[in-house]
Order: sequence, then structure tokens, then C-alpha cells
Amino acid sequence: TLIMPNGIKEMPGGYNLNHAEWHKGMPGGYNLNHAEWHKGNARKHNLVLLKLSIMEVHTMDILKTHYEKLAATVISGLNKRQMDGYYLKTAKEAVELALTFLPDHPTVGFGGSMTLVQTGLLDALKADPSVKLLDRETAQTAAEKEEIYRRHLLADTYFMSSNAITTDGELINIDGFGNRVAALIFGPKEVVILAGMNKIVPSVEEGVNRVRNTATPPNCMRLNKQTPCASTGICSCCLSAGCICNQIVVTRRSGQKGRIKVLLIGEHLGF
Repeated sequence: TLIMPNGIKEMPGGYNLNHAEWHKGMPGGYNLNHAEWHKGNARKHNLVLLKLSIMEVHTMDILKTHYEKLAATVISGLNKRQMDGYYLKTAKEAVELALTFLPDHPTVGFGGSMTLVQTGLLDALKADPSVKLLDRETAQTAAEKEEIYRRHLLADTYFMSSNAITTDGELINIDGFGNRVAALIFGPKEVVILAGMNKIVPSVEEGVNRVRNTATPPNCMRLNKQTPCASTGICSCCLSAGCICNQIVVTRRSGQKGRIKVLLIGEHLGF
């Protein structure tokens, strides 16, 4: 056993023994003081969490207010372009409204869209026995899939999202095969668009840039396309065999008033 200059005995296993002896000499001993220390820190920790929670709620409230005001601006632009605009705070509310546009026993088509999946709209359509859903996933061959695309043009209602929407109400869409933008332009009696507020852009130019660099790379990854953007994450304006940026369509006005309905949703949806 060694005697250190401070008088503490240094023994084999030393720390535990001396630490225990030190606590014996403390008022109330180790347990009381340790518990009090933890109580104080728990109070501080809870106070920090409360402040963070309040800040988070405040931030969310500001974001919701921003979405509402921005949506009102976009809807004004849509209306002057003969498109009907709506703002829904949640995806659930948007799906409920979207389904009210369907006529009795409708024939329904839809474009490929993560937003339609995320909102639950596709599941709702598939679960409704009164809906005749033209689903390309049921096709057994490429020829059958193309035939379903053609039948989409005769649908009562066509659902899709939009790659971008300007604050002045213009729709920007880039398509690979062309079936989605074809139905948007002509064919179905009505087109219902569901889009998260993350799709809003200041201008057509920024909308195209958003589609090429924000939406297309992850879509190419999702579809297992062998494109430069699927490897690098950025657009290289390619002409590769797997390119899905074959048509760029800007809808600046609907020729038929009210045919296109745009449901803006106060959530981040799709790419």
C-alpha cells in the first residue's frame, strides 16, 4: 500500500475503495448528493427541451402561415389562367377533396407520381369498387401498357402531380414517355393535380431547373435508369437512352375553364 502526498491510500483496485471512503465523509453520503445532482440536471434538461419544443412549434406555425399566404398567391395565378386552385393543410384533406371530383362509376387514369402514393390517393382509388382504374401496373406486356396509356386519354378523371408550379400559376412538367403531359394537355374530361408546397418556384426557368436537378435524379434512381444524373445526382442535359427529360411542357393557361384542378398541400411531398 502506498501513501500519496495528499494522504490518499493508493491500493490495488484503489479508486473504488478511496472513492467510497470519500463519499462516506460527505453529508448524507453519495446517494443523496448524486441524486440531488441528477435532479438539478434533469430540471435543466427538461427546461432546454421545453424551450426547443416551443421554438419548434413556433417555427411550424410560421411555416404553415407562409404556406397559406403563398398558396393564396399561387391560386390567384391559377384562377386567372382558367385553372381551379385549392389549398389543403394536409394530404388527408387533399385526398378527401380529390375524390369528390369523381363522377358516378368513373373511369380513372393517373400518371406516375410519388405524391399520389404518399398521400394515399392511389390506395383510395384501388379500394373503391365503383372506380374503373386504368392501372398500367396490371399490364403484362409493353404493348398492353401502351394501350392503357392511350385509354387514359378517354378517362373521366386523370390524376397526377406537377413537377413544379410557379407563384404566378404556371405548371412545369418534364416527361419521359409523354403519356402524362399528353393527358394534361388533352383527353381526360378533367385533370386533378396534387402537389406539395415544396413544388412552388418563382419562375418557369427556376421550375425547369428544379425538375432537372431536384426531381429527375432521384426519379431516375427510383426507376433504375442508367443516366448520368442517376450516378452524379445532377443534370448533365443528357441524350442517353434512359433519359426521362424528353418533353418539357409549360401550361400557361387551360383552354377549357376549370378542366384542370390544382390541389396545393401544406406538406413536403414527392421529389
